[in-house]
Formats: sequence, C-alpha cells, structure tokens
Amino acid sequence: MKVVIIEDEKPAVEKLEQMLLRYDPEIEVLENFASVEQSVNWLSDPANHAELLFMDIMLTDGMSFDIFEQTEVTIPIIFITAYNEFAIQAFKVNSIDYLLKPLNYNDLYRSLEKMKVLRENLPASSERIQYHELNRMLMQMSKSYKTRFMVKVGDHIRSVKSENIDLFFAEGRTVYMVTNKQKRYIIDFKLESLDSSLNPDVFFRANRSFIVNINAISDVVVYSNSRLKILLNFDFEKEIIVSREKVNQLKEWFEGKE
Repeated sequence: MKVVIIEDEKPAVEKLEQMLLRYDPEIEVLENFASVEQSVNWLSDPANHAELLFMDIMLTDGMSFDIFEQTEVTIPIIFITAYNEFAIQAFKVNSIDYLLKPLNYNDLYRSLEKMKVLRENLPASSERIQYHELNRMLMQMSKSYKTRFMVKVGDHIRSVKSENIDLFFAEGRTVYMVTNKQKRYIIDFKLESLDSSLNPDVFFRANRSFIVNINAISDVVVYSNSRLKILLNFDFEKEIIVSREKVNQLKEWFEGKE
C-alpha cells in the first residue's frame, strides 16, 4: 500500500513510519508534507497517486481542513492529532478514522484493519482504491445516512427529508439545496461533508460544485472530451458536467440502480 503522511513534526513522522512497517513491511511512504501548500500542490497533480493519507490537523501554514477548500481529495484519510475537538469536522471529510496523539500501535493497527476490510469488500474489478467506494462501504456498514435537513424560511424553521432533495450545488462559499418542488434554500454545509453523509445509492457528486439525486436525472448525454452532461427533470440554469475522473464512477453508479 502506498501512503502519504501530512505532518509537520519530524519525530511523529518517524514514529508513524516505524509503526507502518511493523504492520506491513510492504507499505511504501511516498511523501511527507509539513504544510497545506505542499499538500495541495501534490494532491492537485493527477499524476500523483496514493491509497491512504495520514494527516495531522495543525500544519506549519494552517489547518489541514484548508486543503479541502483548495483541492478535491479522493483518497481515504486517517487523522492523527493531539486535538480531540476536531473529530466531528474530520469525519465530515474523507476520514475513515481519527486517532489521538501520542499514537500507539494498537490504535493504528485497528485503523489499518478497518481499511483492509473496506478494501477487501470492494469489487474485484477495482484497479485502484477510490475514496468514494470506501466511503460507500463504510456508510453501508454504519447505516448512518443523513435523512433530514433543517432550513430557515424567514422566521420559520422547516425540516426537509433527504429523499425530497433533487440537488445540492455550490456558488463560491454558499451551498444551496433544491427540493423536488424546485424550492431553493441556503444550507450551512459544505459539499465535502454532504458527500460523506448522504446515501451514495441515491446521491452522486458530479464535480466540485454539484451533488445530484438519481431520481432528478432525466438524461445523461456525451459532452466534449469524453465527459458527460447530466440533464435534470426540471429547468435549471446551470450545466452539470461530470468531471472526467468521475465518468466511470457515474456509469457504475447508474448500472447499480434499478
């Protein structure tokens, strides 16, 4: 397994590397980054591939959560940090576990075994571990999908069932949800956290700006450069273009639906 360590304390990196080799001598540490900037540069390059990230919360130039604001991360993550107050925020991104420092081998062992179980339950045709598939397996194991969203309408607060939401989309830092009655609301979520909490059998992250409900799709057509465009069953002013790296995921998602 190929891993990347995002950690700014050299002793912590060395300790983790020793534990990883103890768990499996075949594990290869590709890179170690101490900053948000270095991490974003590496993760943004499509030529770079890893199967697992180990990530501290506090880095030399900011918090590791800043990474997710600057690039899309499709690699599963194990957070290792001295700060337990960020656990909930960590699980809103690509986290499969959250370990506290000082790290001990037993905790790391359990996390890597969880990773192994998820990998072994992926389809045999998978050539490379992708976070969206690991997340789907993890969510199926925990059955902890988000079923309702609270929205504010004037002085009123309403609850909207997830099954009645056709679309989530982002404009800058603002995230909207659109219901199956074409009502539009601003919600206090980021797409990254929605992506990890919605039922992946129903919702698909088409690109960095859109998450769509399969029941809201009227057609999918071929777009330029082998990409796809999603057409909705209602009038919507924006084009939803499936990013190139997600085209095969969309096909697999469609194929698995009745």
